[in-house]
Amino acid sequence: MTAHDHDGRSGAARESPLGPGLDPARTALVLVDLMDRIVALPLAPHPGTDVVAAALGLAGTFRTAGAPVVAVRVRRPGVPEQPPGSDLVAEVARAADVVVVKHTIGAFHDTDLHQRLAERGVDTLVVAGIATNMGVESTARAAADLGYRLVFAHDAMSALTAAEHEAAVALDFPRFGTVVAAADVRLAR
Repeated sequence: MTAHDHDGRSGAARESPLGPGLDPARTALVLVDLMDRIVALPLAPHPGTDVVAAALGLAGTFRTAGAPVVAVRVRRPGVPEQPPGSDLVAEVARAADVVVVKHTIGAFHDTDLHQRLAERGVDTLVVAGIATNMGVESTARAAADLGYRLVFAHDAMSALTAAEHEAAVALDFPRFGTVVAAADVRLAR
């Protein structure tokens, strides 16, 4: 992506929120479904361990800048016990300032995520996690509907197939925000 992204709603170009660096007082990192059982799945184009490593690198950047890190995990409704591996990866849980438990594909529906971000004055989200075209994309679409500016760390996410990941990253995400490598996410000082 360039410094100008396509605004899917109006067709106009909009400035990338990356500019000189994201404002740490108004930006949160949202890590979706980095749970042991999901990270262990056969993923593409990045293995789950690489996604977690990239996400933890981002979390370190956010923590150093004083920006919040949100970890989202799913809890299956209507079952007496969650499947083994349903906890967040331990390092992700430790890095999180906020943990949100969702019951649907996206992190906003029927959770307090929007309220918790609003309380912190957040208007920009950097999004990463698994699966690119499911939990990450559903969360991003809802965030866009709520007016958040979005940045997608394409190498800090993965899907069940490379084709699903690439379709979301190349076709869908540019309509909602800026797509960059995790190493290119910078927070202003």
